[in-house]
Amino acid sequence: MSSTFEHHPDPSAGPLAQGAAPQHTDHSTVAPGEIAVGVVIGRASEYFDFFVFGIASVLVFPSVFFPFENRLDGLLLSFVIFALAFVARPFGTALFMAIQRRWSRGTKLTAALFLLGSSTVGMAFLPGYDTLGGHAIALLAFFRILQGIALGGSWDGLPSLLALNTPPGRRGWYAMLGQLGAPIGFMLASALFLFLHANLSNDDFLNWGWRYPFFVAFAINVVALFARLRLVVTEEYTKLLEERELEPIGMFEMLRKQDHNIFLGAFAALASYALFHLVTVFPLSWITLNATQSVNNVLIVQVVGAVVGILGTIASGFIADRIGRRTTLGLLAILIGIFSFFAPWLLGGQQAAQDAFILIGFALLGLSYGQAAGTVTSNFPIRFRYAGAALTSDLAWLIGAAFAPLVALSLSSKFGLGAVSLYLLSGAICTLGALRLNRALEARD
Repeated sequence: MSSTFEHHPDPSAGPLAQGAAPQHTDHSTVAPGEIAVGVVIGRASEYFDFFVFGIASVLVFPSVFFPFENRLDGLLLSFVIFALAFVARPFGTALFMAIQRRWSRGTKLTAALFLLGSSTVGMAFLPGYDTLGGHAIALLAFFRILQGIALGGSWDGLPSLLALNTPPGRRGWYAMLGQLGAPIGFMLASALFLFLHANLSNDDFLNWGWRYPFFVAFAINVVALFARLRLVVTEEYTKLLEERELEPIGMFEMLRKQDHNIFLGAFAALASYALFHLVTVFPLSWITLNATQSVNNVLIVQVVGAVVGILGTIASGFIADRIGRRTTLGLLAILIGIFSFFAPWLLGGQQAAQDAFILIGFALLGLSYGQAAGTVTSNFPIRFRYAGAALTSDLAWLIGAAFAPLVALSLSSKFGLGAVSLYLLSGAICTLGALRLNRALEARD
């Protein structure tokens, strides 16, 4: 069984299979830095789309699509629709892997990002409940499912390729680059909503202002599409993928041959994914629901928190290259577990305590999420990494993050903020358990 984090090469497989720098002279030349740029641009555009929806789920959708419910129930229903994309992601991965096998990577990526942008801009044109009634809710859910399918299909293999083309002493650094898109996307989405919410009346914001971030998301996807296609469809990139044997394996074959690696990899990063929406989407919902501070103040703190998350993600690359990715993830899981015990006191306190919850949470998120890709890129034999990385990430998001705002808000509203502690603690325990299991399997092998 292959290691979850540190790939153990087959001595007979040669330097390519071992993830070392290729030695033959006709090897195509694509610099890791060039791949990294494509990774950051692609992930930032995708996460911007998703965070625009997440923020709108708190600030807009309860009033526009669920005006017949009280504020809490409207938020919970919005979070149900929010979770649909994560349920749809694995199906999107399977569908678009088949498209790639039938046609090409360029066709797959173009179709996926066109679908992602179209479904996002479709939400911008969607009338509210007062105009379409229940059909508005059904269309919102439909577009959200399409977003999830599209995001599953937008996997381009760049992070896997990047991991296989970096010097061994720099793997933590380059693994972090693939994760930078998340805090960057959240920072941009939060800043845009902050600008609109601060400069428009509440009526104007709910009538038309909230739609602009969805239009911007479409424009960003167009730019990102051309930036990524410029790299993905080149002869050098195609040859490099073929040399690395990164293939779009079918999902049934993946589950049949690599099910242990898929689930072990998903649970090994669970602490990061459990924390993700509990410091981004959930605090905004909890604070606005209880009116302990203004929406604008929360958005300002979250923009600052995203910057902290970016710095934490960058720092994780340095740390992981010195102490190892597995050690980094394990250490951060312990810190997240400790943080979980303080969550009720911080989030349930005054403004300063709530702000501290967001900022500390983002710092831990950046440090841990920055190396979560290690569980994806090193978990599989090379041939299975392209599809395995996508499916493992899908399941990690589904298990750890998809229902986090819904579960945390629902339980916290009934039983108190101790539910947030339990959710975070469970993610930390799962990560430590998966790391422990991986070590035991590694020792057995």
